[in-house]
Amino acid sequence: MEQKRVTLASGIELDVVDVGSHDAPVLLFLHGFPESHRTWRHQIAHLSARYRCIAPDQRGYRGSSKPQDVAGYTVDKLVGDVFQLADALGVTRFTVLGHDWGGAIAWIVAALGQGTRVDRAVLANAPHPVIFQRLLHTDPMQRAASQYIRAFRDPAHDDMIRKGGLGPLLHKAIKWNASPALEPEERAALLAEWADPDTAFAMLNWYRASSIVVPPLDAPFGLPEGYTPPPLPPLGIPTLVIWGMDDLALPPANMDGLEAQVRDLTIQRVPDCGHFVPWEAPAAVNAALDAFLDRTDA
Repeated sequence: MEQKRVTLASGIELDVVDVGSHDAPVLLFLHGFPESHRTWRHQIAHLSARYRCIAPDQRGYRGSSKPQDVAGYTVDKLVGDVFQLADALGVTRFTVLGHDWGGAIAWIVAALGQGTRVDRAVLANAPHPVIFQRLLHTDPMQRAASQYIRAFRDPAHDDMIRKGGLGPLLHKAIKWNASPALEPEERAALLAEWADPDTAFAMLNWYRASSIVVPPLDAPFGLPEGYTPPPLPPLGIPTLVIWGMDDLALPPANMDGLEAQVRDLTIQRVPDCGHFVPWEAPAAVNAALDAFLDRTDA
């Protein structure tokens, strides 16, 4: 999948895959941490004969722009990148698809653009911001699973990152070990990308700039006094949620209550699959996408 360099109105430059007919409906794919546009490689190959498939390496990743200040990764800038990318490519309307952090951004892009820019949304193992923040306060399993975020934000690890890149922190904080479904060449490429300290800090800045609150394990469980959920309006556009049911970082409780946040909701549960569902279970994901896109194509 060849990439081209796209300069956004903000000056940020993204390396972008853009394949398929420019007359076809647009699918805009957003990857998560700690990967790249290649998170969606199987889906792009499967769908590009029918759709225009656009997949950036988001800011901070691979060859795309890497602001080194934390403020360069606030949610407004990450969401703005998506709409500015669409503008730069002459795309007026699109379906947004996101996994992990890309899904967190996709939820917001869909909420802000529904009815005007965004026609549909697909989220793969990507928690809804309202539900995720509530679980961090109330659910022991989710809070325990998310302690790595506190480690990613801790400047005490910065010397280790400067010396060894992202890999040592991943092993320390989440005992990262590649899924057997990850091809050796993909694993080697990731390890090479993570070795660069500037890239490592840029990727971690997604966590460091986030307003998500992750209480320590010994904090009381329950919503804090005066708690208000993230201000995200419900979705009225068709939305598909795909979930690998063995995800250790984001347990299936993240699907509880989605009906209150999404009016036109389809859920596809993928058994015996972990967090990286687009490439751990590509056949199941592609089948779910085919059914959803066929049903909702205008």
